[in-house]
Amino acid sequence: MTGLWMKCASAAFVVAVGTSVAVAQATAISLNVDLTEAPRKILHATEVISVTPGPLTVVYPKWIPGEHGPTGPIENMTGFFITGNGQPIKWERDKVEMFAYHITVPQGVTKLEMRIDFLATASASGFSAGASTSENLALLSWNELLVYPDNTNASDVMFAPSITVPTSWKFGTALETTHVTKSGTNSNTTFKTVSLEQLVDSPVLAGRYFREVELAPEITPKHYLDMAADGPEQVELSKEHIAEFDRLVRETGALYKSRHYGAYHFLVTLSDEVAHFGLEHHQSSDDRVPATTFTDDREFTLGGLLLPHEFTHSWNGKYRRPAGLATSNYQKPMVGDLLWVYEGLTEYLGDVLAARCGIWTPEQYKQRLSTIAAQYDNRPGRTWRDIQDTATSAQILYAAGGGWDNWRLNVDYYDEGELIWLDVDTTIRKMTDGKKSIDDFVAKFHGLGGNTAPKVVSYTFEDVVADLNSVVANDWATFLRSRVDSNSYQAPLGGVENGGYKLSYSDKPNAWSAMEDAERGSFDFWYSIGLHAGKSGTVSDVLKGGVADKAGVGPGMKIIAVDGRAYSPDVLKAAIHDAKDSGPAVELIIVNTGFYKVVRLDYHGGERYPQLERVSSVPDRLGDILKRQAK
Repeated sequence: MTGLWMKCASAAFVVAVGTSVAVAQATAISLNVDLTEAPRKILHATEVISVTPGPLTVVYPKWIPGEHGPTGPIENMTGFFITGNGQPIKWERDKVEMFAYHITVPQGVTKLEMRIDFLATASASGFSAGASTSENLALLSWNELLVYPDNTNASDVMFAPSITVPTSWKFGTALETTHVTKSGTNSNTTFKTVSLEQLVDSPVLAGRYFREVELAPEITPKHYLDMAADGPEQVELSKEHIAEFDRLVRETGALYKSRHYGAYHFLVTLSDEVAHFGLEHHQSSDDRVPATTFTDDREFTLGGLLLPHEFTHSWNGKYRRPAGLATSNYQKPMVGDLLWVYEGLTEYLGDVLAARCGIWTPEQYKQRLSTIAAQYDNRPGRTWRDIQDTATSAQILYAAGGGWDNWRLNVDYYDEGELIWLDVDTTIRKMTDGKKSIDDFVAKFHGLGGNTAPKVVSYTFEDVVADLNSVVANDWATFLRSRVDSNSYQAPLGGVENGGYKLSYSDKPNAWSAMEDAERGSFDFWYSIGLHAGKSGTVSDVLKGGVADKAGVGPGMKIIAVDGRAYSPDVLKAAIHDAKDSGPAVELIIVNTGFYKVVRLDYHGGERYPQLERVSSVPDRLGDILKRQAK
């Protein structure tokens, strides 16, 4: 998941609650989800489960793979009714575990019919895994509309799923269709029976304006770009962009030397009416992006990491998974201590793939890398919280936001993890005189067993170290731990330096920074006076220990005037420029919750924006990393 989802078995299952067994053996649970009211942001499900009389506990999925926390959206589960032989059966929520429901199955009842509604009301302005719908599309995550027997393994519980959609809609999913029936204005599709694990791992994207494009058709297994949008023009991406996604498929084959799926579907929701999000699955990815992402060059470039990142998770995160995240069901807590491998390595490989396949030019990759390097080299929270702690505490950090983020930190294991893995890659290249690279590690670590069906092969820190040592002998344990556990103010920039570059600053923003500022409507004064401000003057964040911080500026305050002139970003830039060297200090009028004050910024360093500067005495290993590998 980004900026950043999951698996099958046919077996009998039982659930023990107290001293009774209340679930029938070897019978698939039937689950139909009705999406016909998705435009009104309500989804309906009917679930039928075979049972025997006695006490039964069913649970709503809580720890959702790829979300790294107890994020099952139970607050939007509603209309939960249970009947047996046509008679209502009362349920009672567990008084401690809110995701568990206790039921007593009456004598003579062999099946329970459960009806569940889900409110698809996640805000379009946020970043959320909640169900997303609009007038013309819906993204279904099955975990939102089901319960399953407590104390069972997700790979053992079998489901027979189906969906109902308007006949004018089409859909994409990794599930295999077995039967389609049409009735009036609706269409019902039945899928092959799968384990709960594989069901939760296989979302469905449906919509009126739907388009499927087969990618790299010469490659087996097959790959599909499935798009649903609010208008037909939004799925008309250019032949050039399709060719870039073709190359992405080819480049992953060259990198990982394996594939762990029967077919792969990129499920891309193109809409400004739904929450934007990205979540990985074994055989698909849930990619929710702005409506014009595929038709606007700037948005396509800025969103260029998402599909390579989520696709990479099919190998790194789904097939190879940290042991602490490889839980047997969705109620067991996950341990995220290796998320700097799960997400950090994925962030690195995804960025490299974006450049190798042409979504980004090498120069755009380097410009983006300069912004990451500078951000994490000016992140004072690193002095009290190491990158390891951001991974360990991931479940409480995904909801973090707002001001002083540089002092609290966030899910830093993504981008700082990327810097660490760049360091690994360039170190391997340096030690072997370019004969080996992280590609050799990846081919072994993620290609274990060759091509396979979706499954999980868990790993530990020691496994990562052992496979790195199989590429080139080194004290990789110390190498990694010294970076992951560091409380140095400075970021781990060894990969930039071994790559043949150094982080420096210019008085002009690079093209990537300019695109980011234009996209988010904020302006970067971070490396000069130490703040981010929007067009209206509202300060979104302040660098702890920076010039603005020492002068008393804080997040949420608003800049009204600069040196006696009404604020605008250009006026503030001009004032910073004029203050350079021996110029006058920058004087701001600030308003904070209705109170005004004058703030004097005694700064004379001029405008500063990050860039990568080539160091000619070091081989251009970064350039080598970005070269295409597929033939």
